[in-house]
Parts: sequence; structure tokens; C-alpha cells
Amino acid sequence: MKKLYNRSYFFDQGLRFECKRCGVCCTGDPGIIYIDKNEVARIAEYISVRDSRFIEKYLYPVRAGYSIRERADGRCLFYQDGCSIYPVRPSQCKTFPFWFENLRSSRIWRQVARECPGIGCGSLYSKEQILEIVQLKMEAVDKSYFCKIRDDTKNQEYQPHQDYNTEVSNGRN
Repeated sequence: MKKLYNRSYFFDQGLRFECKRCGVCCTGDPGIIYIDKNEVARIAEYISVRDSRFIEKYLYPVRAGYSIRERADGRCLFYQDGCSIYPVRPSQCKTFPFWFENLRSSRIWRQVARECPGIGCGSLYSKEQILEIVQLKMEAVDKSYFCKIRDDTKNQEYQPHQDYNTEVSNGRN
């Protein structure tokens, strides 16, 4: 990660952002609103439901965590004239717009800024702060991905693909 800090970016002088709570990132095209298992308890407590009920009613499984269900129009279930869980919103929501895919180029950043009225306003985030946010988000995604792989393979013996065994016994490989 040290390499990331030592190179030049379009945001070397920092970027300004302040969430306007407009809902642009909470509505529109459907997608994954990732929430890890630790966030489940925090949000469930905030809306005063048991974890199991929260999962059943509001989430669906994704990797080693969940995604918040969306309405047919792509809106997050918790967005209705504002985010009803804003103080405890998932880290995916907290880290927007500082997502790797939005920071790949100044052209992409300008596209995102045309949709998000909070970009260019509020606090100045330094290059180091931005890279730290990106790193934390990437680590969370990696953790969820690798936890899912570990969970899927736990207590399983390696079984070579059946066709491979047939090919080897037939002298092909």
C-alpha cells in the first residue's frame, strides 16, 4: 500500500466532500449495498429489531455478509425522503464517493461529481485520508471475499474435477 501513497494522483491536493443527504447514491440503478456481519447488529439495534428479523426482512446474502434489499426502482429500503439509518449506515455508504472506481481518473470523478452535489463542498480530504478510506474499503471487500471462500471450503476435502480423473486414466492431460 505504501506504493499508493508515493505516486501522483489527480487528487494530490485533496478533494472536498460533504454529504448533502440528497439520496442520489441511495437511489437509481440497482446494485449491491454491502453490509458485513458486524454492521448487522448495529443497524438492527438502531431500528429496534432482532438481528435475525433484520436479516430476514431487509437483507440477502452476498459473499461473507449481506446486501440491503432495494425497492423495484433501485432505491435502498432505508431511503425514504432521507436515509432512516444515516447515523449507523454501512461503511459502503460512509465511504462514498471515495471508492476506488470513482478515483481511477479525474474524468470519472467529474462524472460522479455531476450526479453528487456534495462533491466539491465541505471538508477538504487530503490525499492520505482519501487513500486510507480506499484502503479500508478494499480490505473490507477482500475480507468478505476471502471469508466466503474459507467458509465455502471449510471441512471439505479436495476433490479433483471428475473429468480430470477420467482424462488422466485415459492417458490425456
